[in-house]
Amino acid sequence: MPRRASRVAVVGAGAVGSAIAYAMLLRGSAREVVLYDINADKVNAEVLDLAHGISFTPMNSVGGGDDISVCADADVVVITAGAKQKPGQSRLDLAGATIDIMRTLVPQLVEVAPHAVHLMVANPVDVVTQAGLAISGLGPNQFFGSGTVLDTSRLRYLVARRAGVAVQSVHGYIAGEHGDSEVPMWSSATIGGIPVEDWPAATGTDVLDQADRDQIRHEVVHAADTIIRGKGATNYAIGLSTARIIEAVLRDEHRVLSVSSRLPDVYGSGPVCMSMPTIIGRDGAGRTLTLPASPAEQASLLASAESIRAVAARFGF
Repeated sequence: MPRRASRVAVVGAGAVGSAIAYAMLLRGSAREVVLYDINADKVNAEVLDLAHGISFTPMNSVGGGDDISVCADADVVVITAGAKQKPGQSRLDLAGATIDIMRTLVPQLVEVAPHAVHLMVANPVDVVTQAGLAISGLGPNQFFGSGTVLDTSRLRYLVARRAGVAVQSVHGYIAGEHGDSEVPMWSSATIGGIPVEDWPAATGTDVLDQADRDQIRHEVVHAADTIIRGKGATNYAIGLSTARIIEAVLRDEHRVLSVSSRLPDVYGSGPVCMSMPTIIGRDGAGRTLTLPASPAEQASLLASAESIRAVAARFGF
């Protein structure tokens, strides 16, 4: 019997959800993309707008509506619904309102798509993933968050721009919280095989010295604030990065991506949902990789984990 065509349900037809659907259609990430939102006029308009461009995309289809049954039998469910981030507001400030939404939404999604991989994108993604995982009753491989996949892309872009190389030649990760306490893992970052920390000596310049690396971290951490001040929301890059995670699942790529999944222990601090490089395949989030880390990086990761755990605990997770 031929395998059923891949089906992805995107929950929330706002700027982020629509951008994810658009990115998937352009990239041919899935054979069928459906959008769900409680606002019927909004979701129907987004679906119609996307459908009008189908002749210019790889072979796929788009549909959706305001009935949660449109998510039934999805291979991947992407959750973008949540409170909207305002200028100057941290992702952790959003936690309460978004978790309240998840208490009702997540059980409904699990009911209609119990075998799907559920990918949380709503912010603050680590705290909401931790709450959503507990609410869902699913295994941690089946329910995880987009984490710092986008932050990692921002890091690589900034490093590449300063070094004057292609982004594809930069390898490195942001770990920890998707937010203020995130940690650039400089100890394992490389450019064409040369450690980033050795780049100034290797090139005889001050490019990517400590001050430069500190500035890059600042730019990555505050990237969303800059974009939100200018246009109200971040959507294009998160659309592309989420499409890439979905592809790793549907194509069983075993690709290493810095998603937010439940880690049993972080340097002796206990379990928490946060980002580390993780092998992503058809079953979802697989084995987490342990990167080389300096004592300072280890301390920062521990602080990041404790920050996430403290907020999650306020809401009983």
